[in-house]
This record gives sequence, C-alpha cells and structure tokens, in this order.
Amino acid sequence: FQTEPSLDKVCALLEASGGNFIPVYQDVPCDLLTPVTAYLKLAHGSRYSFLLESAVGGETISRYSFIGARPYKVTKSGAGEEITGDPLVPLEEELKSVRYVPVPGLPRGTATGGAFGYISYDCVQYFEPRTACDLPDPIGVPESIFLYCDSVVAFDHVYKLLKVITHIRVPEGAGRDDIARLYGEATAQISSTIDVLYADATPFPEQPPIVMGNEFVSNTGEEGYKAMVEDLKRHIVKGDIIQAVPAQRITRPTSLHPFNAYRYLRTVNPAPYMFYFDFGDFQIVGASPEMLARVHGGNVYNHPIAGTRRRGADAEEDDRLAEELLADEKERAEHVMLVDLGRNDLNRVCRPDSVKADKLMAVERFSHVMHIVSNLSGELRDDKTGFDAFRSILPAGTLSGAPKVRAVQLIYAAEKERRGIYGGALGHFSFSGDLDTCIGIRTMVFKGGNAYIQVGAGIVHDSVPASEWQETMSKAMSNLTTITEAEKYHHRLQQARK
Repeated sequence: FQTEPSLDKVCALLEASGGNFIPVYQDVPCDLLTPVTAYLKLAHGSRYSFLLESAVGGETISRYSFIGARPYKVTKSGAGEEITGDPLVPLEEELKSVRYVPVPGLPRGTATGGAFGYISYDCVQYFEPRTACDLPDPIGVPESIFLYCDSVVAFDHVYKLLKVITHIRVPEGAGRDDIARLYGEATAQISSTIDVLYADATPFPEQPPIVMGNEFVSNTGEEGYKAMVEDLKRHIVKGDIIQAVPAQRITRPTSLHPFNAYRYLRTVNPAPYMFYFDFGDFQIVGASPEMLARVHGGNVYNHPIAGTRRRGADAEEDDRLAEELLADEKERAEHVMLVDLGRNDLNRVCRPDSVKADKLMAVERFSHVMHIVSNLSGELRDDKTGFDAFRSILPAGTLSGAPKVRAVQLIYAAEKERRGIYGGALGHFSFSGDLDTCIGIRTMVFKGGNAYIQVGAGIVHDSVPASEWQETMSKAMSNLTTITEAEKYHHRLQQARK
C-alpha cells in the first residue's frame, strides 16, 4: 500500500504552509471488515478507545465511521482529577500548538485526529458562573474526559476503503532528512495498524453470564416527575422562565457487555451521532439525534430538536402522527422558542446578520419517535474561536429551557443532583480547528453493573404532567429495549453452548 501524500509532497506542503503537523495515510480495502470488527481488533488491549458512526437523517448511513485507540494523552477534569475548572482551557492550549496542514484525499472537517470525548452538562458552571451549585453526583464520573489521538482509522462506506491515518509532528528547524525519518516512522506505524486489521482472529467482548429479569428503577417515579412538572409550571406562570426541561434518571442493572449493547443499538436505532466510548472504568453507548455544535471552515452550526411523537405502527399512521405533530400549537411554540434561543447562542459569536435557519420545522423519524427539527448556521467572527462557540451553546436550550440561565438554576433545584453526561456534549475537537459534537441524549452510561439512562421533556405553561412523563418514557424506550433484546440474544447463545 502507498503512503499518501508522498514524501516530496509532504515537504512541499509543509514549506508552502508553514505548518508543523500534517496527516499521512494509506487506503486499504475493507470488503471483509465492518466498523465493529475493525474496532474490536484495534481496541483490543487498549484501556481507552472509541467508535464514532453516523446515519444521516436517522436512516441513511453516513460516509465515514471513525475508530481510535491507544491515545497519546488522556485528560480528565472534575473533583479529584488533575484538571479542575473549565476543561476547554487545557484542550485549547494543546491544540493551539498545532499548525495543521490539510492534505488532498482526506475529508475536511472530520475526525482525522484530535481530542475525542465528552464534556458534562455540569460544566455549564464554568461558562456561566451563575449556574454553579453544590449537588451530589449519583453516577460518579469525571466532568470531562478527552482522548488525544494522532492516529485514527476512517471507514469509508462509499468506496469500501479504510483510511489508516497518522500525523507527522515536525519540530522547529527540521530539515528534509528529519522529515524523511519521521515519514518513515509514520509509514511503519500505519503498516503495523494494517497488520492488526488484517489479523485472522477478531477478539470479541468477553460476555459474563446474562442475568435475565432485571427491572429498571426511576429516580423520580411517575408521581415525582409529575410533581417536578407542576413545580416548574408554577415558575412559568410567575414569569421566572418560559420553558424548562426536567429529566428523570433510570437505573437498569445488567451484566450485558456495553459493546454488545452498542452492536444491537446501531442496528435498531441508527442516528446522526452513534458512539461507543470505552474509558476503562465506564463506557458510554449512544445514538443521539441532535447536534450540539459543529464548527467547520469558519461556520458554526446548531441543530435544535423539540417536539416529539411516537412512531406509527404502519406508514399511514406514521404520516398521520407527523401531520399531527406539525399541527400541534404547543409543540410548534416550544420549537420556535428554542430556535430563537439557538439563534441567540449563535449571535453571541457570529457575524451580525449571518445567522440563519437553513431548515425550519421539518419532521425527522427515528426508531421509536419522530421530532421537529431545524438547522441553524452562522459565520464565526474573527475575534471568536470554535471554543467560544461551544461555550456559548452548552447546554442546548432543548436540554435546559429559556431563559437559559434561570432555567438551569430551577432544573438543578428540582432535580437535586448533577446531570453528568446527560445534556452535555460528546464528539471531537480536531487538530484542524474544527469541532463536531452532539448532545448527550438517547445515551447510556455503563458503570458498576448498571446502565444509566436519563430522559427529559420540555415544559411550557400548558403542559400536561402525565403526557410529559409519557414522553420521557417514549424517549427511554429505544435504549431500554436495546438492553433487553441484547440480553435475550446473548442469553440464548450462552444456553446453546451449555
């Protein structure tokens, strides 16, 4: 296989750009590999790893899946961790040292290398100090974790190729001989990765004995959740807020290996953002429909989702429910309110008059629910960075409410605990300066023999508490069903082997 760009081209690109960090790659056929088997081979023996996939519009698979393992650096923030305070500060410093050189043949704005991980909802306290409060953390995970990877594998679904990518970091004053040596080391690293991918054996997860019959428990229960809705409605009537998004946390004991949950989830609930993160002590499995923030080529993108209906039993009922959703004045008003909040978030960091709605109030369908969605975009101001855009948007109005700061305060008062990854952001901050993150919804955290699922609903002045409770359960159903059905499958396998 040929390493691209060639050594001569790499030297020319470095000289022309003044950069110090350039990707190189090899294309290899992957007709006998899937993202799942490629991930299992690459992640075997690594404490930290990830698999990122995408289905456009929830139905059509996106062009690339990305796999990373063995990061050269891992950072964690929060109580008892090496980083306290705003986790974006050290991340920004790390990436600032990179003068990235784009190369032909690699997708711009995608995850060819950088920092991969999450920032919790509770990091809002560093971006907006008025929201800070001292609350218990029932799950007990860091406020953020980032895996810094300069080598990744991009799975190209269109051409059935694997792009095995690494980067050359060029020290100051390096000459052609130095670059040639680094180029040779990068090529050797790529070859080593290809050997792993083409190994005959696939190290499947070791699945402990499946225990059937486990039930889930809600931290609020139906009556407790409805009481939260009533409490927040009183604040809406008083004029404190216009909308809020209270959530419940579901705990589901399970011995299911988290990656076996992901394998099932990706087939039954394809979504724009599908991810599996293994952080050693815990794992995150998700299929999020909602972008939080994307920055690419100086443009900022946001993707508000608000308004929900269950999927129909057949195409006719599905269409009827979609029409009903778009005709529902409450759902429309809630969505428009959150679109306005999204515009406000973008206006803080974008050029005046550049913020626009590229798509307004369309219906997108997912496995168990359908949503009203809009797409917003704007041009980043010269004095602002992608990090500024991220800080402006987190948390999304669709997970907090409006006005945002007061809604966050009242939600904390009602829920009485930290949210953790729910409502936070997962994704990557690229060496190129781009970023792509989704909201931590339709997401499961596997830790200590439990799967944790958090779900919320948007509350306005005329919300019906029982209906809002039911909406949260509809949103939880895809993940709860994933666990139950994957348990049944692996239990049958284990019984057959006895």
